[in-house]
Amino acid sequence: MYNLKFLFLILVLLLPFISSSEESKAIEALLRRLDAHRPSPSVQESAAKDVLQRLLPTHLSSFEFKIVSKDVCDGRSCFWVTNHKNSSRNAPEIMIKGTTAVEIASGLHWYLKYWCGAHVSWDKTGGIQITSIPKPGSLPLVSDKGVMIQRPVPWNYYQNVVTSSYSYVWWDWERWEKEIDWMALQGVNLPLAFTGQEAIWQKVFLQDFNISAQDLNDFFGGPAFLAWARMGNLHGWGGPLSQNWLDQQLVLQKQILSRMIELGMTPVLPSFSGNVPAALKGIFPSANITRLGDWNTVDGDPRWCCTFLLNPSDPLFVEIGEAFIKRQIKEYGDVTDIYNCDTFNENSPPTSDPTYITSLGASVYKAMSKADKDAVWLMQGWLFYSDSSFWKPPQMKALLHSVPFGKMIVLDLFADVKPIWKTSSQFYGTPYIWCMLHNFGGNIEMYGILDAIASGPVDARVSENSTMVGVGMCMEGIEQNPVVYELMSEMAFRSDKVQVEEWLKTYSRRRYGKTVHQVEAAWEILHHTVYNCTDEIADHNIDFLVKFPDWDPSLNTRSDISKQNPMQRRLALNRNGRFILRETSSPLPQSHLWYSTRDVINALRLFLDAGSDLAGSLTYRYDLVDLTRQVLSKLANQVYLDAVTAFRDTDAKALSFHSQKFQQLIKDIDKLLAADDNFLLGTWLESAKKLALNPSEMRQYEWNAKTQVTMWFDNTKSKQSELHDYANKFWSGLLEGYYLPRASTYFSHLSKSLRGNETFKLEEWRKEWIAFSNKWQAGTELYPVKAQGNALAISNALYEKYFS
Repeated sequence: MYNLKFLFLILVLLLPFISSSEESKAIEALLRRLDAHRPSPSVQESAAKDVLQRLLPTHLSSFEFKIVSKDVCDGRSCFWVTNHKNSSRNAPEIMIKGTTAVEIASGLHWYLKYWCGAHVSWDKTGGIQITSIPKPGSLPLVSDKGVMIQRPVPWNYYQNVVTSSYSYVWWDWERWEKEIDWMALQGVNLPLAFTGQEAIWQKVFLQDFNISAQDLNDFFGGPAFLAWARMGNLHGWGGPLSQNWLDQQLVLQKQILSRMIELGMTPVLPSFSGNVPAALKGIFPSANITRLGDWNTVDGDPRWCCTFLLNPSDPLFVEIGEAFIKRQIKEYGDVTDIYNCDTFNENSPPTSDPTYITSLGASVYKAMSKADKDAVWLMQGWLFYSDSSFWKPPQMKALLHSVPFGKMIVLDLFADVKPIWKTSSQFYGTPYIWCMLHNFGGNIEMYGILDAIASGPVDARVSENSTMVGVGMCMEGIEQNPVVYELMSEMAFRSDKVQVEEWLKTYSRRRYGKTVHQVEAAWEILHHTVYNCTDEIADHNIDFLVKFPDWDPSLNTRSDISKQNPMQRRLALNRNGRFILRETSSPLPQSHLWYSTRDVINALRLFLDAGSDLAGSLTYRYDLVDLTRQVLSKLANQVYLDAVTAFRDTDAKALSFHSQKFQQLIKDIDKLLAADDNFLLGTWLESAKKLALNPSEMRQYEWNAKTQVTMWFDNTKSKQSELHDYANKFWSGLLEGYYLPRASTYFSHLSKSLRGNETFKLEEWRKEWIAFSNKWQAGTELYPVKAQGNALAISNALYEKYFS
């Protein structure tokens, strides 16, 4: 008896190690399978050479690229930079070897950064800085042994399921080609590939399940809202999709996948999550189809509200899921074994019974594996954070263990702020990817947690019984905060923690092409202020200038405000309701501010002092405009509060002064943003219209583009969208053309109430600005697509005006 007890105890103690070993073997088998499907070395070497050609055509002959096996790198993925052995005239100077073309591109980027002082970021965040790179024939040498960098974990994941709508929606192939080059240079090897899936669904539903084209018009969202239609949050809003759109996007997806494959990436394709057209219930009356509840409509309008979910336990679920993946394979070829599915994201199962949850998870995976026997389920772990009251340990284990070992990978989506791996015993043995979420709604707020990025992935990887298999970037929108993305990308190749202070000094030199002590000092301040947000509040984009508070300042108590003011209830983000209330003793709206504004004003002064040295730098101009914008927007928050305080104190003169100052700030910030090509509303609108093939599509696309960045969702005459201003865009044209008229009407109503000794008529103001918004959304006014003015001079003038 005692021997049996002892044996049982040993088995219990060894179980985590046995499970970990099985997981490791399963991941190794997956990696071998993926490696075997990569293109030939010559194809990948050519693809890497093409990246160099587009990035640095003058140095095409300065580098030689070569694909090598993982055996060269002790069984891992790596790049190896060495001096070229051929020293003859016009011979290559640097040899870069890598296990895939992505590793070669990453090695090229690493060499250009740390030996040539170059910098690569998105065009809309200042672009590249390559003036520091020596001419061909004079490139700096590395050490005699060269530099080998191994990936500490296999994968570098990229994208969020909504990035396709907030950032990629209007992209053509030219823009996608630049993005895939950026991915390769940053070491991304596991990108989400969601473009064009509606064309696949059209073929599946029309041909295999007798759904009509009209039914699909009601099912698909409009171009700018496809992400939420895919997730089952809404249907029909912004639609219908034209056949032109469907065909264009399918062609584009094939180009995207082809390039990703050539570079050795593993694209992650969508799979079936259970979201189905309403008509399916009539065609299959016995199917277990449930109508979901409302998601942020103002009054449950059935034209867009309350989508339908096919229960994974129903046999039809597997049938549809299998048909969808088979159709993808038919269209694209056998390009991946990894599929994303988020059936339970913001949509809890009907019961918390672990046995039932296990059966649901098994059915979701069965729908994938019947079409692809080697399928791996990639699942966002957001549900374990956003719906933590439901997903307790028994429910988490039931879902995570519902598929065979190694057949599920979880994205720890918010690990930079709220790492789930720490509270779930490494997702109970399930492989996971440490992700940085960072950005909501595509906003451009300057914020981040650089210290968490520099250490979090390392802590997770070296922790006991770690099941971490990658790092990732899961922002809702891109083309902002380049410093955050550059550091996060490097963590895919770093085994040790980064000393952020020192790293920022090299970042500053690379980004601007020279050492300028003022900007180095400014970055040190920014590191400890805007890039040190450690309060675990997700919402970093409450600026009253763009998210104008919708409330009655006559109210005196916090409870009154909470009852009558949706804006005041939406001050900290939660994905189920988008925001949760941040407790505060103040009766006034409170913006989320986690740093000293005075310190950041000092950082701006230092940036301005560097202007004479960096005036011609596009990266400097972007950062200067962005920092000036941020400082002024925080000032505007205080000016707004001063204005409403004056109203509450019945001080008409002070109200007039502060309201005029607030409106002037909008005009001044708009003028500042107009001086940089990367902060223009016109660019967004013209990219939308450019995809249209006829006037009807042009009007629809323009409406989609304008609506997403303003009202977002539906409204009535007196009820604004629950998601209004969620995108939080600081763009010239949007500020003066949209935010300013709204603020003006609000302050006009306040003044009228004060003069007439009347209570503020909140509903009257709402009706006026909602009517204005709807008219603006439907308008066709043209906005500039080229910058106007001198950003440095404007920023200096605004500093003197407001802070001198």
